[in-house]
Amino acid sequence: AAYGPDARRNTETFVAGINAYVGAVRADPKLMPPEFRLAGYEPAYWKADDVVRVRDHTIAFNVRLEVGRAQMVCKDGSTTQFLPVIAPSWKPIIPEGLDFCTIPPNVLEQYSLARAPVTFTEKGAALGAESPHDGIRLTEAQQSVIQGSNNWVIGPSKSATGRPILANDPHYFESVPSPFYIAHLSTPGLNIIGSGDPALPGILTGHNESIAIGMTIFWIAQEDLYVYETDPQNPNRYRYLGGWEPMRVEHEAVAVRGGPKRDVELKFTRHGPVVMEDPKLHRAYAVRATWLDTGGAFLMSGMRYQRAKNVEEVAAALKHWGDPGINHVVADTSGKIGWFPAGLAPNRPNTDGLLPLPGDGRYEWNGYLDRDLLPSEVNPSREYVATANNMNLPKDYPYKERPLSFFWIDDARFGRISEVLEGLPKVSIRDVEKLQNEYVTVPGRRLVRLLGTIATADPQLAELVQWLAGWDANADATSAQAALYEVWLSRHLVPGVFAKAASSLPAGLRVIAADLQTLHIVDLLEHPNERLGQNPEKARDELMLSTLAAAFAETKALLGPDRSTWQWGKLATALFEHQLSPRADAAQRAQMNVGPAPKSGDGNVVGMAEYDSRSFRTIGGASFRMVLDVGGWDNSRAVNNPGQSGDWTSPHYRDLFPLWLSGQYFPLLYSRAAIDQATTQRILLVPGAGK
Repeated sequence: AAYGPDARRNTETFVAGINAYVGAVRADPKLMPPEFRLAGYEPAYWKADDVVRVRDHTIAFNVRLEVGRAQMVCKDGSTTQFLPVIAPSWKPIIPEGLDFCTIPPNVLEQYSLARAPVTFTEKGAALGAESPHDGIRLTEAQQSVIQGSNNWVIGPSKSATGRPILANDPHYFESVPSPFYIAHLSTPGLNIIGSGDPALPGILTGHNESIAIGMTIFWIAQEDLYVYETDPQNPNRYRYLGGWEPMRVEHEAVAVRGGPKRDVELKFTRHGPVVMEDPKLHRAYAVRATWLDTGGAFLMSGMRYQRAKNVEEVAAALKHWGDPGINHVVADTSGKIGWFPAGLAPNRPNTDGLLPLPGDGRYEWNGYLDRDLLPSEVNPSREYVATANNMNLPKDYPYKERPLSFFWIDDARFGRISEVLEGLPKVSIRDVEKLQNEYVTVPGRRLVRLLGTIATADPQLAELVQWLAGWDANADATSAQAALYEVWLSRHLVPGVFAKAASSLPAGLRVIAADLQTLHIVDLLEHPNERLGQNPEKARDELMLSTLAAAFAETKALLGPDRSTWQWGKLATALFEHQLSPRADAAQRAQMNVGPAPKSGDGNVVGMAEYDSRSFRTIGGASFRMVLDVGGWDNSRAVNNPGQSGDWTSPHYRDLFPLWLSGQYFPLLYSRAAIDQATTQRILLVPGAGK
């Protein structure tokens, strides 16, 4: 009921369709998809409740950052080390009576395993050993950036069409099949097209006959780690409001292939699941999270706005939004545009979500903030709204009364989006397509400019700086300067800054890496301070020049001594490996995997292509992109990498990969007449026909 009046019916019908196919393949082994044969697994029947019970794919990082910051406070007794990377400006609240040095660095090991992907190998499967990207380990910073997105909406007076234009390119881990699925649901009373999660009913980002909607992550701090004193005589009790409160203890039987079921004991406090116990110190640790609460299933709240007829009805539906925090940009056919962030936001009366909390009752959430207290914007005078996971709260937002979060993605993408839109008197569909696929790096532009102000007596370095100064800051796959810049940034400059900034905090290095993003590094280098040493400017100059020299040597080793032959795309590649490909033979792997191909971009550009710095392989970005002409729906455009089909023998498994690589789209047709004219294949499913 938390997800809308027709959520149960929709979900039960969705699951019934899945189960119809499961039944067919279980009855006829020849129909079994090859993935299940490779995994040695028979598909199970789904239940409607499963769709809302599974919570391991939410987007939240707050509790991990809390633990890392606790290590910093333990090291020097203050929060000064992480002040530069929280926004807005804030004096962190340090909870009383909690010794942060007693919190084990691995306190979230079980939490992480519970949310880890399965990685398949030739012999078996592992949980949490690696990411789903062929052994690539993602830092928490990379994970947070990847799970961002871009969206913007143009008002009719700034639009070349005279109608609103809405753009959205949600970012996620690049994979094959795509993490997104494009669908058009046309029923009596509902006609909606766009993209959704393959495991969820409905459309999340797209349009119906009257409204269009796009989404990016809005970083609400939706988790807290609670620390408890446990009873030495009974570790299943914890101190609360001066007394002892019992944990809830449950037992579950876990089926194990080839062996007997195993009994697992699960413990819960009033705040959430216990993730670690320390019997020697008589401590227990639990995670409280909005995404574990009623209404907190991942993106399920999207069903509420699918029948909305205007911006006002979307805003009303979003008052019930659960998890995760989302920036919604909206437009309707009357010409209105708007921005509505939404999500379950803890009301923390005497804390701020920056550090772990004592679980003794002094630091409770007072429910959730009323959705009406979140900011919003309708028809702004600038005639556009844009978000890119950046800190976008209004200057007059009352942070002291209701802090939301202090972790945001830096302004690299948002700044460039705004720069381009501000410079266009009228914005066309083609302008939006170009911007979604643009690779101008704002950090690169600033770093190269800064390099030009640093004197060097080394003639080779001086010539190299001059060569970089001629770069247009475009991280295009054909660019020679981009190749050097990306090697310098990812393999030399960023690690060098981390090492300097964390030299006195070895235990906190991991969290500095998670909190400190590229523009934070640029800010520090442009305005050096004590984090770089006693003589910050000298240390900055030496660091930038020495790391550039090392990057130049490495780039020559990678691409050869002749700079005229260098290209960023000779290092940066898009290669998407199916998770089950390690189980397949060579012929199957050739069908299952997509790529490699040269790839433009990096993690700081609008056309985001986050890469692993060890291999330069693309690991995250916008698989799905859409550009909607609001009201002129058949003019809308979309792409979904690498294709729509999950069947690697289908022609539609990888047919969109070339379009995606080159920044092209296909028509996202909506009207019946246009669809009928473009149809090449029709599949008719008749209920009961196979009986």
